[in-house]
Amino acid sequence: MATSSFLTGERAVVALFIGWIVFSTPHSLLFESLSLSLLSLLALSVEISVDASSSIPLSHFFNTRPGASSGIFLGAVTLPGLMVSKLVQMSRAVSLNHVGSEELENLQLLYWVTSASCYTVLAYLCFIFYHQSDCKNCVTSRCSLTCIALYFGVCCVSFAVKSHGGWYTAAILLWLFSHGFAAVKLIQNILHTFPACASIGEALLVTVGLVIYFGDMLACTAAKSHGYFTASKVVNVSYGIQRSEVSVIIQGLIIGLLLFPMLFKYVLQILERVSLASSRDSADNHIRRSFVFYISLACVFIIAIPSWMQLVQDFHVHPFLWVLDFVLSEPLKRLSLCIYWLVVIYVSVIRFYNISKSSKIERILLRKYYHLMAVSMFVPALIFQPKFLDLAFGAALAVFLMLEIIRIWRIWPLGQLVHQFMNAFTDHRDTDLLVVSHFSLLLGCALPIWLSSGFNDRPLAPFAGILSLGIGDTMASVVGYKYGVLRWSKTGKKTIEGTAAGITSVLAACSILLPLLATTRYILAQNWFSLLFAVTISGLLEAYTAQLDNAFIPLVFYSLLCL
Repeated sequence: MATSSFLTGERAVVALFIGWIVFSTPHSLLFESLSLSLLSLLALSVEISVDASSSIPLSHFFNTRPGASSGIFLGAVTLPGLMVSKLVQMSRAVSLNHVGSEELENLQLLYWVTSASCYTVLAYLCFIFYHQSDCKNCVTSRCSLTCIALYFGVCCVSFAVKSHGGWYTAAILLWLFSHGFAAVKLIQNILHTFPACASIGEALLVTVGLVIYFGDMLACTAAKSHGYFTASKVVNVSYGIQRSEVSVIIQGLIIGLLLFPMLFKYVLQILERVSLASSRDSADNHIRRSFVFYISLACVFIIAIPSWMQLVQDFHVHPFLWVLDFVLSEPLKRLSLCIYWLVVIYVSVIRFYNISKSSKIERILLRKYYHLMAVSMFVPALIFQPKFLDLAFGAALAVFLMLEIIRIWRIWPLGQLVHQFMNAFTDHRDTDLLVVSHFSLLLGCALPIWLSSGFNDRPLAPFAGILSLGIGDTMASVVGYKYGVLRWSKTGKKTIEGTAAGITSVLAACSILLPLLATTRYILAQNWFSLLFAVTISGLLEAYTAQLDNAFIPLVFYSLLCL
């Protein structure tokens, strides 16, 4: 294998990212650090085997997004690396007696769930190519099999040391690898249901995130349902119990909407069997299907989702009435913020939509204006109303999910209108089957803020998405497009001038933000070398990666800021 094919820019940046996290991990997290290192080696060896395979290409198994590399290395280590960074941060909190040791233990379990999910998918990919390729004895194959065996051994030893019996370790391992099995089945369904919409790395990131989120919901539901003794005691999933009302509302909305298409499809099948929709008029059938859609959606929102919310959280009123009371508890600030958001969204969307229809401006530059709009909307709210912003992000994500479901199913009367509108802002990573750009921008800004709830001694961490996407990515694209000359690679479009502009702009924004945040109680002395490293790594990742940068860069930047 040629050295140039092994030493790619993306792999080098990801290796620096993981190396910095491992270097920053204390000795008390030895097993987590060692498992992350083994997982990284496994992911790297699998990616090299997949990308170098000539006899059996990747498209033989999965219909991935054209023009993108597999992204397995980046996709497999992003979430586990983030969890180790959170563990380092939580360790500091325990040492300062700001939180109890049980919170650290719960976060450790969540790390192992995340890591085991990635590990199982990687093992699945490894065995596929091992059994069907002609490279069974090559270095990467032997390295992959060795990492698989060593990782499993480290996982077993880690829980054997902490537990008091073999049965407990077995129960923990069963809990972990049930998530892994679910991850394997889910990534298969994602790549087959949405062909040519994602690379394997992107699908792996989404898959593991969904598995963790659904697993947390099941753990919380089981713990709150008194009949599930095994789930609440043996597996010790108390991380799924301690949560705020806002997080429960967001989780209920998001999971309810993710499950809704399956419910709707099942309802349609039942109606077809009883010949309720037997009319031969296609237009009439379409209207009937839309009517069933809205009725089903109303039932989910009015009955199913609130029922689950009240099961897992002691709301004294209906959850949606609690939301109304929460908004009106500070009416001047929060209603004024809502009005400000609506005005900014209306003016920006109408203006940019008209430009996209009549102007020859590059679509990538037009889309970057939405990144600047996100900065103007979210920065004031994050400084002055962070809890309300948490809820607003959840509501916005729920609206995006509803609109995308309506667009995909072409639900009358909004489906075609939403489809035409969204087409004005899509890029090469979007398809008619699935539009992901707006989701990635919203989640890229929201996830660092949601992850910073609770203990946070790094004041810039919640701003990771806004800084990296709203400022860094925007400046890199604009400067690189207009003034860029020196390219990072012969085949890529990213320029050194653009990357330098992105890094410089984020550092300048940080120097402005820190004095504004100086009055908060979480402020510590800022290590400018660590900040420079974090900004540089995220900027280089934007320059080198062919993956969906809105999804990966904020998480990588956030992980480094937490250290």
